[in-house]
Amino acid sequence: MSANTNAKGKKSTDGFSEEERAAMKERAAELKKEANRGRGNKAAAAELDVLSKIAEMEAPDRAVAERIHAIVTTNAPELSPKLWYGQPAYARKGKVVCFFRSGHVDKERYSTFGFTTEANLDDDSGLWPTSYAVTELSDKAEKTIAILVKKAVS
Repeated sequence: MSANTNAKGKKSTDGFSEEERAAMKERAAELKKEANRGRGNKAAAAELDVLSKIAEMEAPDRAVAERIHAIVTTNAPELSPKLWYGQPAYARKGKVVCFFRSGHVDKERYSTFGFTTEANLDDDSGLWPTSYAVTELSDKAEKTIAILVKKAVS
């Protein structure tokens, strides 16, 4: 699946199809209701904050952040979305494991997807990457992120 097609093969120029965007908006509304009712208040509010922050991003960063959010939450459901330095992050037991930094917000030429020392990425070589520049997500990049996220929480 390319960055411009969804699972059903429908074209999308910004990362998600209209159906996927509608589902995300619906989920955000559900989280808001949960937060207002007090059930799952903290987790629901934190995820709503992340989704709101992503929605505020400029189109290219928003598309990448939406895909990364989907990849992380699908491949590591034990991670909880939360804001970290005002940007989307994913934590285990309150400690951030991975994060997305908007290049536009940071006034940098590219966005970043990275891991903290909480991620289980260490290898025997004594050298491994902990941060990746992201301008768009190819199929290969999406697969790489999925593999890294799974390893990070193993």
